[in-house]
Amino acid sequence: METLSGTTWDVVIDGTGISESLLALALSRSGKKVLHMDSNQYYGGSDAAFSLDEAQEWADKVNKDTHASMFKDVSIFKRDAFPSSEDTSISLKLASSRAYTLSLSPYLLYARSQLMSALVSSKVFRQLEFMAVGSWWIYAPEQPDSENGKLGAEKILYRVPGNREDVFAATHISMKSKRSLMRLLRQITKPKEDDASNENEDMSIPLNDYLDSKFSVPEELHNPLLSLSLSQLSQQDTSASYAVSRIQRHLSSIGHLGPGFGAVIAKYGSGAEILQAACRASAVGGAVYALDTNINDCLWRTGSEHSDHRFWLNLGNEGSVQAKYLFTSKFDTPSKESSTPLVEVARSISIVSATFPSLFPVAVEGAPVPATAVLMFPGDTLGSPQSPPVYLQVHSSDTGECPHQQSVIYCSVALAGPEGQALLESAVDRLIQAEGLPASVLWSLRYTHTGYLSNGEPRRLIVTDEIPDCYVFPPSSLDLAFEDDTLDLVKEAWKKVVGDAVDDADFMIFDDRDGTSDD
Repeated sequence: METLSGTTWDVVIDGTGISESLLALALSRSGKKVLHMDSNQYYGGSDAAFSLDEAQEWADKVNKDTHASMFKDVSIFKRDAFPSSEDTSISLKLASSRAYTLSLSPYLLYARSQLMSALVSSKVFRQLEFMAVGSWWIYAPEQPDSENGKLGAEKILYRVPGNREDVFAATHISMKSKRSLMRLLRQITKPKEDDASNENEDMSIPLNDYLDSKFSVPEELHNPLLSLSLSQLSQQDTSASYAVSRIQRHLSSIGHLGPGFGAVIAKYGSGAEILQAACRASAVGGAVYALDTNINDCLWRTGSEHSDHRFWLNLGNEGSVQAKYLFTSKFDTPSKESSTPLVEVARSISIVSATFPSLFPVAVEGAPVPATAVLMFPGDTLGSPQSPPVYLQVHSSDTGECPHQQSVIYCSVALAGPEGQALLESAVDRLIQAEGLPASVLWSLRYTHTGYLSNGEPRRLIVTDEIPDCYVFPPSSLDLAFEDDTLDLVKEAWKKVVGDAVDDADFMIFDDRDGTSDD
């Protein structure tokens, strides 16, 4: 590769996370010269995906890093061998390192999200293969049988109703509960123009108070509804405004891309695959990519002779470059204090020697076989009544993330440290026990992730104190579904470069190249 030394750029983007990669994509048809770089030897930053060997290298690097990082306390568990008397089938053995693609950003993408629309309008969707997200499940070992009031016979995983048909087909919900649930669903899915009577409604109250006071929804349905919002906080700490808007997103997305599902994940690495597709499209548009390249020094120069490219960036072995705009996600850049609250969550990625077929039913006739299922474990079901819920995303081998006869389970709880990791481990163990499978965790990556949990307030670009035209993306989102405010951030950054003269409607709207067209 030719040296970068002495080159000039309209925009330098430091980091290849999802926000930076989408910005590079948005600028790829703007006629701007874009240098997109990363200090790592891989794409993705905190949104990367790894093979087993790469995960080990990443863990070693994070644990040795003395600087502030979005990750800490990384450990890897590996089951080395099985007793000779046990089954020695292929599912009980780890395959080669590259047989796995384990994502730090396994978020779901709803059909009606802004990102899905942007991937279509920018034509990047052609480089991606999407897999359907199937059912939501609740772990409820003491769920009563609605017909006789007794505990359900051995059944402890219950499918969360996602539409009117699901509600009436559910055998574990009483008719009285079904009626109150249907009133709630009708209210949530009602068009806003038809709901003027509730404009002054107080939606700041906790979700459980809202469900009880307004719709008399029984307590047994509070956790299932919380799971549809994907809130990682407890019912009491989740506001009705947050939960209701996200339940509405869930319900309105079902059937939009096909029957029986409302969300998808990108095959071969979820969010990591989306950002790599964005980077490939940006490169086609003329952006230059430089991995393993770090900004050692940054100067913002005054004087008319530097009016076009005020930034002077020392890239170490690559020499120095000049730029007009600089975008980064590194928080050691001098900047105004961010108002974005940071939180820590415990996360894990486990490879399991089982396929969990009962978690992936085909919801309706003609629907695809889902590749992902979502499970919520309320804290009290894991012996920790005061803890927030634990979420498990079970990915089958159809995602391309693991070999056949195995699964990858992504776990998250908004409780950091050993206590959080203990809950995640307990949830995985109880899932395996509930399914009655002769399965084991073969390998697990466990870590603490610091970032941002959506609370309904939009995030904004962070503007530096003394350096105009240098902008910092706020912390990465820890949400389990892609939040549209990430794309809003990208659009805000795009406007900084292209100016107000460009219509907002042109954002991510690309014509076909070389006579190609939509399928």
